[in-house]
Amino acid sequence: MTNTSPSEPDLSHISPRDKAEILAQALPYIRKFHGKTMVIKYGGNAMTDPALQADFAEDVVLLKLVGMNPVVVHGGGPQIETALNRLGKKGEFIQGMRVTDEETMEVVEWVLAGQVQQDIVGLINQAGGKAVGLTGRDGGLIRAQRLKMTDSKDPSKEHDVGFVGDIVSIDPSVVKALQDDAFIPVISPIGFGEENESYNINADVVAGKLATVLKAEKLVLLTNTPGVLDKAGNLLTDLTAREIDELFADGTISGGMLPKIAGALDAAKSGVNSVHIIDGRVPHAMLLEILTEQAFGTMIRSH
Repeated sequence: MTNTSPSEPDLSHISPRDKAEILAQALPYIRKFHGKTMVIKYGGNAMTDPALQADFAEDVVLLKLVGMNPVVVHGGGPQIETALNRLGKKGEFIQGMRVTDEETMEVVEWVLAGQVQQDIVGLINQAGGKAVGLTGRDGGLIRAQRLKMTDSKDPSKEHDVGFVGDIVSIDPSVVKALQDDAFIPVISPIGFGEENESYNINADVVAGKLATVLKAEKLVLLTNTPGVLDKAGNLLTDLTAREIDELFADGTISGGMLPKIAGALDAAKSGVNSVHIIDGRVPHAMLLEILTEQAFGTMIRSH
């Protein structure tokens, strides 16, 4: 009897010839993406389900072993929410962004840069990789300023969302130095400002900007949805910039998907070859997306 976790497919029935065939099919992709940077936004169920966590760590290590350069950017919404609830603080959101006062920012920092980041680093190391945790402070990685949020219905109105950051610049030299040295960077989306204050930045936005600055081959966003859905709930597997603008306009894309898609679109327009919004609830979805022809989500092209 083969022991498999609930999310692990039982491969014992696959013949050696079929296994070889699967590997052979991955070869062109391994060759094509060798030496290329993949920025991966890690979030959703893939981050909270132990079996999916282990799958994710194995996928990242495998990509590194076959010669790609994965860079992980993580969120931590549910973990922040849990910590704030413990302190009796209620999370407030405006247009998909968390309102962050000084006390909330302290919580965000120790949850993201402490607990969450170190869990991910540990999982990747356990799977045989060499992960290193960074925040935007390390090596002057992410300079930020206070986000000016315009009201989506009234452009003359601005919302104050506290210590939520807008990226001023990214200096990727610390990430490049780690990549060149066989390490896998794991980045918490925290930036720093002129007065050395910390800012909580949307992880999708950080992943998008980082992918652009690193001239990444792919930006992969793991979510709790199959991808971008139309109004009838059908998966849209391939979208252009114009089609996305139309989906914004008619309200098909809203809420938490807004920053995700906006960051993805920005990256696609700024030279990242392809952006994939994939279902992190599917075991090894990232590996399937990168190393097979099968679409496991929505791919965004800039034109």
